[in-house]
Amino acid sequence: MNTPVHVLAAALACAAGPLQAQATCQAHGGPTVPTVVELYTSEGCSSCPPADRWLTQRQSGPGVIALAFHVDYWDRLGWPDRYASPAYTQRQRQWQHRLGLGFVYTPQVVLDGEDRKDWHRITRLPGPGAALADASLRRLAAGTYEAEIRPHAGAPALGAYWAVTEDGHRTTVKAGENDGATLHHDAVVRHYRELPMRSAHAGATQHFTLQVPPGERARRVVLVVHDAATGRPVQAVSLGC
Repeated sequence: MNTPVHVLAAALACAAGPLQAQATCQAHGGPTVPTVVELYTSEGCSSCPPADRWLTQRQSGPGVIALAFHVDYWDRLGWPDRYASPAYTQRQRQWQHRLGLGFVYTPQVVLDGEDRKDWHRITRLPGPGAALADASLRRLAAGTYEAEIRPHAGAPALGAYWAVTEDGHRTTVKAGENDGATLHHDAVVRHYRELPMRSAHAGATQHFTLQVPPGERARRVVLVVHDAATGRPVQAVSLGC
């Protein structure tokens, strides 16, 4: 089950400087921004399985960070999605506000900060843009990671979040709109937390320590830095150890 957001908040702390430990694996952002694909989906939504399959096909591409956020508002139809969280529904509502949408819906694809209702016709993802920040992730010990973020000159006010995704999940649904179906999920967001970014001038590095709870499947830790006003990604890194 997903760890409640308030528990994750207690596990996340800002550090005054880099932790003095040997990183066993690490990843650094490059000069361009990876394509960030956020899918809002649910096991209780009959139109979602094609989008789940589409995301699986897209996530294997180079320079792509895929995140499947399972929302909880379809649970009322009788099938509680075990990957769903109110925090993911709240994130989708943030997009609703930013993008000026009248309602939330599934499946929804937000591609580099844009609502893409034509996702099913997208066979090639757009090329990357220039990064507006440096970012890195490193594993310090089992379950403990350090993130570093440094804005470039001219960067807007920045926000950031981290997420943990897992591949290879399978569910046999026994109620609701997908009753009787066996669903396969990749890039499933199991943990998510916004980082407490502070205003900083260009070149000033901010450090965060991330404590990741144990998981069920092979997983990745993702760090996305974005324009605080628009949500558009300006840097992103993904680390699989």
